[in-house]
Amino acid sequence: MTHTIERLGQKGDGIAKGPVFVPRMLPGEVVTGQLNGDRLDDAKIVTPSDHRVKAPCPHYNRCGGCTLQHAHDDFVADWKQSVVVKALAAHGIEAAFRPIVTCDPMTRRRATFSGRRLKKGALVGFHTRASDTVVSIPNCHLLHPGLRVALPILEELTVLVGARKGEVSFAVTLGVEGLDVGITGSKPVDAALIEALAFVAQLHDLARVTVDGEPVVTRRPAAVIFDGIRVVPPSGAFLQATPEGERALRAAVIEAVGNAKHIVDLFAGCGTFTLPLAKQAQLHAVEGEKPLTDALHLGWRQGSGLKSVTVETRDLFRRPLLPDELKRFKAIVIDPPRAGAEAQVAEIAKAQTDQIAFVSCNPTTFARDAKTLLDAGYRLNWVQVVDQFRWSAHIELAASFTAPHIAVK
Repeated sequence: MTHTIERLGQKGDGIAKGPVFVPRMLPGEVVTGQLNGDRLDDAKIVTPSDHRVKAPCPHYNRCGGCTLQHAHDDFVADWKQSVVVKALAAHGIEAAFRPIVTCDPMTRRRATFSGRRLKKGALVGFHTRASDTVVSIPNCHLLHPGLRVALPILEELTVLVGARKGEVSFAVTLGVEGLDVGITGSKPVDAALIEALAFVAQLHDLARVTVDGEPVVTRRPAAVIFDGIRVVPPSGAFLQATPEGERALRAAVIEAVGNAKHIVDLFAGCGTFTLPLAKQAQLHAVEGEKPLTDALHLGWRQGSGLKSVTVETRDLFRRPLLPDELKRFKAIVIDPPRAGAEAQVAEIAKAQTDQIAFVSCNPTTFARDAKTLLDAGYRLNWVQVVDQFRWSAHIELAASFTAPHIAVK
């Protein structure tokens, strides 16, 4: 029996009538395979799509890190934009979209790898699709070359810290001072292990090694740069995946807040947007994790030419800023996690702050929160989609909202 792929789902799977889910297929393709519940196993293409291309990465067939390398770049860009369009349309929202920004291959500066000890040596890489099997990825087309060189080093670390039947996780960031390696799943840390980790860090010139968030070896500050401003995030802290993606989102945020001189940055992290904006305005940064606000504040103190920045550690899901607190600001920057910011956006809607720069990594929760703002009279000026998780189904965006009392330019 054949199946015709009608569309892509939000995870990038092809979907045929039923629905039947078929990984790595494209709309219009006719496929056969073994039906297993709502999935088609061992799928074979009878009629390929004109948008199908040869995957550039040699690991694509086995690795689960990418889902869309089989599709032409233009198709992927159009599809990602359409996901946001449809999410908004589900709430009756139309928006002006700017051209998508797609980051170049081999520019990812951070990634999380899995490591397993073998009888001889170790294996480090990504999981295969929907599996706990680890596949080696020495020629990965996502990773920056400076991050790819970490793979054999992580194999050495896996031999040191890994149990024979367990899995080790490595959160690795390529910073300005070198590689920052965060380890979870390690065997207990004792003096001998610390000495061994220090030796590997010295041998391979690692900037920092942490285990379960605790620094074990710090040879240099594991710094990153936000628009020329140096910050040392805690191990494993969220950072935009590529410098190009960060620049695109930052430019959108700066445009959205306009000439505002008093700005609050909600879910501020360690200062991705706060610190660059402090070149032109006074900032109040609010974030739920104190190590992040500490890193942000230290980055501001050590920066030069920046206006006042205050920080507040606060759980914005449980204690959103209220309208009376928001009214002293002329613009809001908000960059919530995937769950969105339902409670906080409800308070923003009441506050009627002049300008909002909204950054999101989830079109569905963004559309929900945008509806709340529009129902309160805000205007959605534009949406900018940024694809920095290339060849994945992951989508990021920035958007500009203006309060109803601000005249249309």
